[in-house]
Amino acid sequence: MEFSVVEGESFSPSCPTLIMPALSIGNVGQLAVDLLISSAWAKRVAYLDEPSVLPCAGNDAFGPDAVGDLALALEAYESTSHRLAFIQQRSPVITGMMVSFAKSVADFISSVGKDHIVILSSLDSGKRRVIDASSNMQVYYLSSCNEDGSDPEYEKLGWKKLEEYDPSHKRWSCLTGIVEGGDFSEDMVDDTDEMTINDYYASLPFAALFSACKAKGLKVSCVLCYCSEGDNMPESFQLAEAVCKLLGYGPEKFHGNGSNGWTVPLSWKSVYGPPPDMSIF
Repeated sequence: MEFSVVEGESFSPSCPTLIMPALSIGNVGQLAVDLLISSAWAKRVAYLDEPSVLPCAGNDAFGPDAVGDLALALEAYESTSHRLAFIQQRSPVITGMMVSFAKSVADFISSVGKDHIVILSSLDSGKRRVIDASSNMQVYYLSSCNEDGSDPEYEKLGWKKLEEYDPSHKRWSCLTGIVEGGDFSEDMVDDTDEMTINDYYASLPFAALFSACKAKGLKVSCVLCYCSEGDNMPESFQLAEAVCKLLGYGPEKFHGNGSNGWTVPLSWKSVYGPPPDMSIF
C-alpha cells in the first residue's frame, strides 16, 4: 500500500490507537467511523492507495460546507487531542482480494507505528441464531488478547464474544494460514458453496482484517453489531458509543456540539436528513 501525506501533516506517535471499518451490511462501520472522525475534529493526514480497493471520489465528507475538497476511497485521519488515528474506507475491495487487502492494511498500520487496531463492522441480522428481544443493541467483540478471541475487560462492558469465532474451524484456520503465508488459496475463503453459518462469519471482511493484524503481532479488537439493510444511523451512533466505552472515554470526551451531542458529518445530511433522536433507542 502506498500513501501520500497531506502537505504539512504527518503520522503522530501520540496517536497509537487506530480505528477503521470493515465493510459489511448496512455500512454501519463506515458510518460510525465518519461520526467519530467528525466529532473528534480529526484532520486528514494522508491519502492511501491500495490496488485491491475500487477507486472512488466524492465531495468533502465533513464540511461544514461542501467546498469541493475531494474525499477518496481510502484516507487516514488523526486527532492528537484524542490520541486516535482513523482509516476510512469508502469503496469495496475487489472480489477475491480481501486477504491481500487485509495484509496490506496490517503492514501499513505497523509501518506507521500504531499498536492497537479497533475494527468496527456489522453482521447480517438474518444470520443470528438467537434473537435478543431487548430494546438495546447487543455489542459483540473479538479480541487478540486470548487465542479464543475472548477478553475479560470487554466482558465487563456487557459485551459478548462472537460465539461463531472458532480458530480451529476449517475456514477460520484456512484464513489464518493464508495471512501467515501458508500454502492455501484465497479462493478457499471466498468460496460460498455449501457454506455453513460458521463459514459465513469467517468470510466477512472483519475476519480477514482481524486475522491479518493478529498475525502481524498487533493488538486488535473487533466491535460488532447485528443489523439489516436500511437507515442504520441508530446502530452507527451506538457503535460509536461502544468505542467510547472501549477506550475508557466519557461521552463528553468525544462528543461535539451537534444534535444528540455528536457532530454529525456533512455527508450524512444530504443522504439521511436530520439525525434521529437517540434518546428513544
